[in-house]
Amino acid sequence: MQKLLWVDGFFLLLILAATHLSCCSCSGCFDHEWRALLRFKRSVSSEPPGLLSSWNGEKNCCEWEGVECDNATGHVTGLHLGRDPLDITPELKGNKLDLCLAELTHLSYMDLSGNDFHGIRIPDFIGSMRQLRFLDLSSAGFSGVVPPVIGNLSSLRVLHLSYNPELVVDDFAWFSNLLSLQHLDLSGLSLGIGKAWNLDKVLLSMIPSLIELRLSECKLSNSHFNHHLNLTLSTIQTLDLHLNSIGGNFPHFLQNLTSLRVLDLSNNKLNSSIPVMNSIVELDLSENKFPRIHDVGVWSFSRLKSLDLSFNDMEGELVGPGPSSNVSRFALETLRLSYNRFCGEIPTSLQRLTSLTSLYLDNNKLTGKIPEALGYITSLQELYLTQNQLTGSIPASLGNLMMLQKLDLSSNLLINGTIPDTIGKLSKLEFLDISNASLSGVITKAHFANTSMLKRLYATSNHRLSFKISHDWNPPFQIIGINLRSCRIESEFPPWIRTQKSLVLLNLSNTSIYGPLPDWLHDLPAIINFDLSHNFLDGPLTNLPFTQRTDMLVLKNNLFNGSIPKSLCNATKLNILDLSRNMLSGILPECIGDLRILKAMILSSNRLSGVIPSSLGNLGSSLEWLQLNNNSFHGQLPDTLANCTSLTVLDLGENQLFGNIPKWIHEKFEFLRVLRLHTNGFKGQIPIALCGCTNLQIIDLGANNLTGPIPVCFQNMLGMTRVDSNLYFSGGFDQSLIQVVGGVPLEYTTTLGMVVNMDLSSNKLIGEIPEELVLLTGLLGLNLSNNHLMGHIPYRIGDMHSLISLDLSQNNLSGMIPQSMSRLTFLSHLNLSHNNLSGRIPTGDQLQTLIDPSIYAGNSQLCGGPLPHKCKSYRVPQIGRNTEEEDDDVWKMWIYGVTSGFITGFMSGEQLAKKENRSEKQMGDWAVSAAGSGDSCTTGGLQRTAAAEATRNDMKQRASGEMDSRFSILIGNLDRRFYF
Repeated sequence: MQKLLWVDGFFLLLILAATHLSCCSCSGCFDHEWRALLRFKRSVSSEPPGLLSSWNGEKNCCEWEGVECDNATGHVTGLHLGRDPLDITPELKGNKLDLCLAELTHLSYMDLSGNDFHGIRIPDFIGSMRQLRFLDLSSAGFSGVVPPVIGNLSSLRVLHLSYNPELVVDDFAWFSNLLSLQHLDLSGLSLGIGKAWNLDKVLLSMIPSLIELRLSECKLSNSHFNHHLNLTLSTIQTLDLHLNSIGGNFPHFLQNLTSLRVLDLSNNKLNSSIPVMNSIVELDLSENKFPRIHDVGVWSFSRLKSLDLSFNDMEGELVGPGPSSNVSRFALETLRLSYNRFCGEIPTSLQRLTSLTSLYLDNNKLTGKIPEALGYITSLQELYLTQNQLTGSIPASLGNLMMLQKLDLSSNLLINGTIPDTIGKLSKLEFLDISNASLSGVITKAHFANTSMLKRLYATSNHRLSFKISHDWNPPFQIIGINLRSCRIESEFPPWIRTQKSLVLLNLSNTSIYGPLPDWLHDLPAIINFDLSHNFLDGPLTNLPFTQRTDMLVLKNNLFNGSIPKSLCNATKLNILDLSRNMLSGILPECIGDLRILKAMILSSNRLSGVIPSSLGNLGSSLEWLQLNNNSFHGQLPDTLANCTSLTVLDLGENQLFGNIPKWIHEKFEFLRVLRLHTNGFKGQIPIALCGCTNLQIIDLGANNLTGPIPVCFQNMLGMTRVDSNLYFSGGFDQSLIQVVGGVPLEYTTTLGMVVNMDLSSNKLIGEIPEELVLLTGLLGLNLSNNHLMGHIPYRIGDMHSLISLDLSQNNLSGMIPQSMSRLTFLSHLNLSHNNLSGRIPTGDQLQTLIDPSIYAGNSQLCGGPLPHKCKSYRVPQIGRNTEEEDDDVWKMWIYGVTSGFITGFMSGEQLAKKENRSEKQMGDWAVSAAGSGDSCTTGGLQRTAAAEATRNDMKQRASGEMDSRFSILIGNLDRRFYF
């Protein structure tokens, strides 16, 4: 007996020794698997180091991140290296899938999804990994033909190859060998599966264990499916065909899938009735082309639990289930009819859906009152009626919905409607949105009596809705988000907020709260989004909760005073800072540069002083929006500001800044769309480098001491040639900018993105207005007033067809007002006063509406309406003119002169207010006739003919809108000799 025990012990020692030898290098991890994993790590890269950073030679590989081992044997059984595309974890990158993975002979789970293998082919050796039960290679950058050897993986239950756009399956026959396959996802293989002849036959009927099949976004159409397939043996329960091109009649082969429970046909082109499929439990038909709900026939489905018909543009009345509808006798739980065009009232027959938990009727055109009947669907957990035209009060019966968690009644027309205090009975309510619904009445603590689960309360833009809650109220909830913007609180800062320790969003803007910020406010640790703008709050900012979690702080348009506290710099996660329109004073703290991810800083209209701190440059490429206007900053712009290379808006107007405009504005600010330096002390010439800011839409350099000419290269500012503006900032704050358009300083807010303006007024600019400026056809406003500009108004100024406001007053401009100005059909403000302009004031549809004589005041040689003195002109009768042409608003100018035997000739310049379609031949004939009537000279007809031909050519250019600028200058020099 002892000998037997000795032998058994000896063999046990041998087994332990062998096990030790096989694991000697890895402290519990099999040596060959440990080495294989390290080889795999070397074959891929990850910058910065991510998932594989824990893979090293000194640690048990079973403890490495993403590695799973069998607890009993110690073998590696799983590689969890998948990555969600939205994840911030760095992706793995590689140019091959190393053969070493085949050495993991016990591997049953491999997920490499969401990585980037640079278009390599799926290697054949994967077909030898016969223990695999789960294989996910989706969104991993594979291409080429999927190797048929994957069909050898007879244990495989899950196969995901989706969203590898260059992956191809040219034959599906081998899929039938995957006898254990239950879940197959080939979505997004838009070019890779549609040409295979046996796609439908194999996938729908020849994989005996298949339960779930996903073929979304594969460019499939009706032609890819044989409607006469025998699918009686199919086991598919979930079929996803969304985002394809299946259109017209409903594919009848789906009726044969008797095992089908979940069907997704969303985002296709279906428009016909749906045959009864009593096995279906979930049906998604959203984003198709169904015209009306009764055309779909969905109320006939007997087992349906979830139905989605949203985004179909369905019209007509919303027809609910009738008394004999099958669906009303069973268990429809989710009904989505959002984003259609249903009109009429909400049908009371919806109360027959007694098992309904989610009802989405939002974004339609429903009218009438919210029916009391909805309050009898006591199983409701979600009710969305937002974005309709519902009227009346909120029915008290909604207080019966004891299971209700989410209620959205926002954006309706509940004018003077009230909120019943029965809402306070909803003990499971988590989300309540009654914003923009025109509600009135008073909210008291009774409306929240039992709402202990409330997390989000939104009631914005109900201007007649008052919150009258006692100071000693202790709410039953711990809320996360409160937005009461533009409601009426009309008290000091609400003290009940002190009890809310989980508060993340607090918006009490425009609620008429007043007084100082309470001392306890800085003890609230969690607020991320903080908006108290447009109120009457005063005192210092020292009680604000500046924490590292604060993302947005908006306090504009209050009465805050004192300095900006240095504690603000503790909010290092701050993205939006708006302290504008207060009475803050002192300097801008140097530590402001610590807010390294700040995107928008708006400190305008305060009493801040000192120099702009150089530390602003520390904000670097994060800063996109900077407004320091209407303060008392002085000095030169710090060169460090050039580090803020992502600036879109730079507004430093109304300060005491001086020096030259720095050239680095062009070199560094390629995204700049607004440059506003109005009312400062900048001097020198406008730098040519500014022309490199081609995206500028607003340039306002008015009221400085700038000299020199207007740069001709301003024509390169492409942002001023577009009618559609690109000025947009997704910051979630009230964006505003002051611009003088139409002669009046206006604040642009919601329409700011459409403003295209140039203001160079009140400087010392000289020279002529560049002809090239007329190429900026997107300009809405052009203000060059109060300078020393001379020469004529560009004759093609009528090409600036978007102009609303044009101010050229207080200069030394001369010559005629171009008739092309009559083509400015949107012009509503014009000021040409106090120049040296002469001749007849042009007429035209839009100009005839500008009847204020002060527009032309101070130009003694101008004549014609709206000025009191009329013009005298020589007119040459035209042969062949009919009565209609005589009545047409046409005038012509003829100039002639004879000097030293040379005929200067007659030059005809035509300006048409309504018609500009006279033939070139006729214009030429007029010129020849005029030339022939001149005095005889020794040079005679030759020169007359030459003059006539030159005039004909000039008139042709003028008719095409491309008249030579030299001719324009000539006319401008001669026009004063014509009118007297």
